[in-house]
Amino acid sequence: MDFLTILAFSGALFIFMASPGPGTFAVVARALGSGFSHAFSMSLGMVLGDLIFLLMAIFGLNAIAQMMGDIFVIVKYIGGLYLIYLGIKIFLSKPSTSSIKSSTSKSLAKDFLSGFLICISNPKVILFYLGFLPTFVDLATLSTGDVFLVSSLVVAILTLVLGGYSYFASKARKAIKKPRTQTIMNRFAGSIMFGAGTALILKS
Repeated sequence: MDFLTILAFSGALFIFMASPGPGTFAVVARALGSGFSHAFSMSLGMVLGDLIFLLMAIFGLNAIAQMMGDIFVIVKYIGGLYLIYLGIKIFLSKPSTSSIKSSTSKSLAKDFLSGFLICISNPKVILFYLGFLPTFVDLATLSTGDVFLVSSLVVAILTLVLGGYSYFASKARKAIKKPRTQTIMNRFAGSIMFGAGTALILKS
């Protein structure tokens, strides 16, 4: 891959990743409800899911993805129900004037898993990569170095985008101290998370 191809690929990928969708809404809701650490952990789970789909697309494993249709349906429902659970939990949470406490590793692990489930429950992601990558590279002639480069770009750009959403949403959360405002924000974040979970379940 030459420099211009890398630049064009990175720019197009950044624009696509930055476009709001169920994943970014879930991350923003998590950041508003629980802070940066939880949201960023969820983001990393999504990054891992995207990386798996990317490699499946590169190595021509779309047939396997189609064979796993039933598994994807099960995972979709699990991911959707977990998002709904988080949404209800955030919606009902009480405001606090104390500083935000650091999260336990167990909580962060659950957020990572939920992000991973959100991503892999949508097999259309692999279809995006199968349609997107050939615009810039010939999948049949990618070298090991090219595969590593493409994978690194996807991981870096997706982490940057979702991390940015997590950071700015968490800053907005920390800047608001009034209990009434916190309550409204929890209702809003919980509703978004609930809606994202419902949309995931209902998605064809």
